[in-house]
Amino acid sequence: MILLAAPAAARDPVLSLPLDCTLGKTCFIQQYTDSDPGPGAADYTCGPLSYDGHKGTDFALPSLAAVEAGVDVYPAAPGTVISVRDGMPDQLQNTRNAPDVTGRECGNGLVLRHGDGWETQYCHLKHHSVKVRKGQSVDTDTVIGQAGLSGNTEFPHLHLTVRKDGKVVDPFNADATAACGETRRHSLWQDTPPYRGGGMIAAGFSAGIPTYDAIRAGTSHIDEMHADSGALVLWGYAYGGRAGDEILLEIVGLDGPVLSERVTLEKAQAQFFRAMGRRRPDGGWPGGDYMGLVRLIRDGAEIGTLGAELAIIP
Repeated sequence: MILLAAPAAARDPVLSLPLDCTLGKTCFIQQYTDSDPGPGAADYTCGPLSYDGHKGTDFALPSLAAVEAGVDVYPAAPGTVISVRDGMPDQLQNTRNAPDVTGRECGNGLVLRHGDGWETQYCHLKHHSVKVRKGQSVDTDTVIGQAGLSGNTEFPHLHLTVRKDGKVVDPFNADATAACGETRRHSLWQDTPPYRGGGMIAAGFSAGIPTYDAIRAGTSHIDEMHADSGALVLWGYAYGGRAGDEILLEIVGLDGPVLSERVTLEKAQAQFFRAMGRRRPDGGWPGGDYMGLVRLIRDGAEIGTLGAELAIIP
């Protein structure tokens, strides 16, 4: 496979994580730069976490609630602001009445110049969150905005593009080495984020099967419910699903296992959720503490696990 981007120059920038989050816990990488020059798509490991023509790295947030709370964005490297846009609304493009963003797909964002032909671009920032102006010098401690939903986006995230002399460079594979798997490559990162081919985003309990909109909003989980509630449901929200992956959902109460189910994915899905549950038994639910565990399993190996707790009030 021939990968995109020109070889990195001698004065490469050294990049820091551009988002105030913890990878694998409060954020995750949903998509990488497309390394396939043809009509297909592949990330830098030849995995499927990209799409045709994708020109950057998507640092995703777990929910719309995280956007509302505010997650700061920082420069990946010191530089000078050369362009800024703000004022576009936060709205997912896969919803009704989404605005036309033709020519403004980046949404609210900015471009930084780092010298020697290097630039970084930051897209989909939160409405009215941009805190810098054109011509301003910034460093990696400068808050330049917050992650959001503006522009052409279907999930809350920060899109980071790296360019050298106008050409896209994958910061995980700056020399465009044509090799698959966990091969060592020329990374621009000060501390290269580990590659995760998928994982869990969130897990929780609810008193009925939640809607996907509620899952994405971060409003589905409940900490407690009454013994006369109509159903007990455990759900798991994940990313990077591949055909054949398994989701194992388990509920355990004071007296041991309550319910478990194993679901196999029939096709690849960028983000998805699965749920299982049981209707209220005669006499209601036994009171006490319950634990839920959701595992994402690939080729027999666990690649993501999240737990949730629920108190049932008699």
